[in-house]
Amino acid sequence: MRKKILLLGSGELGKEIVIEAKRLGLEVIAIDKYKNAPAMQVADHSFVIDMSNKEILSKTIKDLNPDFVVPEIEALSIESLKELEKEGVKIVPNARTVEITMNRDKIRDLASNELKIKTAKFNYVFNCEDLEKKSFEIGFPLLLKPLMSSSGKGQSLVKSKENLLDAWKQALANSRGKIVGVILEEFIDFDYEFTLLTVRKENGENIFCEPIGHEQYEGDYQCSWQPMELNQFLIDEAKKMTNQILNNLNGAGIYGVEFFVRKNEIIFSELSPRPHDTGMVTLVSQNINEFELHLRAFLNLPIPKISVLKPSASRVILSNEEFVNPSFTGLKEALEVENTKVLIFGKPTSKKGRRMGVVLSSSDELITARKNADKAALKIKIVS
Repeated sequence: MRKKILLLGSGELGKEIVIEAKRLGLEVIAIDKYKNAPAMQVADHSFVIDMSNKEILSKTIKDLNPDFVVPEIEALSIESLKELEKEGVKIVPNARTVEITMNRDKIRDLASNELKIKTAKFNYVFNCEDLEKKSFEIGFPLLLKPLMSSSGKGQSLVKSKENLLDAWKQALANSRGKIVGVILEEFIDFDYEFTLLTVRKENGENIFCEPIGHEQYEGDYQCSWQPMELNQFLIDEAKKMTNQILNNLNGAGIYGVEFFVRKNEIIFSELSPRPHDTGMVTLVSQNINEFELHLRAFLNLPIPKISVLKPSASRVILSNEEFVNPSFTGLKEALEVENTKVLIFGKPTSKKGRRMGVVLSSSDELITARKNADKAALKIKIVS
């Protein structure tokens, strides 16, 4: 009998997981909170449920009886996953890792307090009365974020105490889960940032992809490229930190580990226990892309040497307006750009700033790949 995967969250990253899973002959069930989500369009079966409801999520997983439960989002009932794991359900990478990485306070506590890894200074605030005092302990400017969110939602750069209350309200309005609280972080004027995609195998071995450079706007990725030129000392330090964290979390799968670089100092930023949005570039840059690597890791399939085939880049396609069943113009012009692919995610609605697709481009020269990705993305417009 073929293996069955249950995907919790059906966004654009989940869609690529489904595509790779189908190539490996797996049965895939996609779940999300709304109909016709991207991964649902290519999965064998799909369901719409409230994944934050413990009883509903537990019953759904038990009824479907998958071989693997693969979370693709943070907004789900961790209590359900923890209980089901005790009953023998295989959670990828494991319930503890999902819990730690879905909450900014837990991953910060693990990295900074337990493992003594360099991070930005931070404070937690759980009531508005402590906001000003805790902010002055960090110093302005600072970043104020929800304790649980994704893709930079609810994040604010706060330059003075006068902006604190508005930032607090925005963070809570965009928070996922039931926690009423925020994290205050030191604003690091970094030189650049990068993602170190790391595959952890069932035997505990960690395999590193070439670093991926990326740029973000308001906490949300805009473009990425691979390879990224880095001093070997910084690469070694990033690998050392990653090994510390993954050896503690200890679950098979791919991890997107983000770092800041300031002069010759490397600072841990974030970690996702699943394919990373900046890693979409690996669909054209690597011999094995991040989605197949994720599957191979938790299915315990062979992972030969991972290599960069050609310098490659990505650029997101953003919506500037809200539409239902949006259409796209400029595809013909975008696809005329040499060695360029356009992936339309298939999201049923658009809104300002929402990622609706991505352009991928490869070339013999990285600068050309980046220019071509940018050029093609500018040609695509989202319309009603």
